[in-house]
Amino acid sequence: MPLPRWLARLNRRVFNPREIRKGVRPVLTHVGRVSGAEYRTPMDAHPVDGGYVFICNYGPESDWVRNVLASGSARLRAGGRDCDLTSPRMIDHDEAWALLPEGTKPMPGWMNVSYLRMDTAG
Repeated sequence: MPLPRWLARLNRRVFNPREIRKGVRPVLTHVGRVSGAEYRTPMDAHPVDGGYVFICNYGPESDWVRNVLASGSARLRAGGRDCDLTSPRMIDHDEAWALLPEGTKPMPGWMNVSYLRMDTAG
C-alpha cells in the first residue's frame, strides 16, 4: 500500500517548502490540471538512459503524478540545471528496477509504490 494521503498533505504543506528552500533535492515543476497553477515538488529523481524514473511513494493518485500525466510534460531542476521532460508514463516494478541505477535502495516490501518514467526533451 502506498503511504497514506494525510502524510502527503503534511509533506506538501510543511516539509516540501523546507526542502525546496534548502535547494539540495531535485525539484519537479508541473502545472495543475484544474487550476493551471504552477507547482514545485521536491523529488527523488533517478536518472536513467534518456530520462528519469520517479518512485511514487503516495501512488499514482498523487496530485503531482496526475498533473504530469495530464499535461504530458514537466521541468526538472537537478544539480543546478534545468531539463524539460516529456512522455510521462507509469511503468511496472520490474521495468523500473531494470532501469534504476545499481545501488538504489529498494522500498520496504509493505509499500506498494508506483513508478513514473519521463524522457528528456530534445
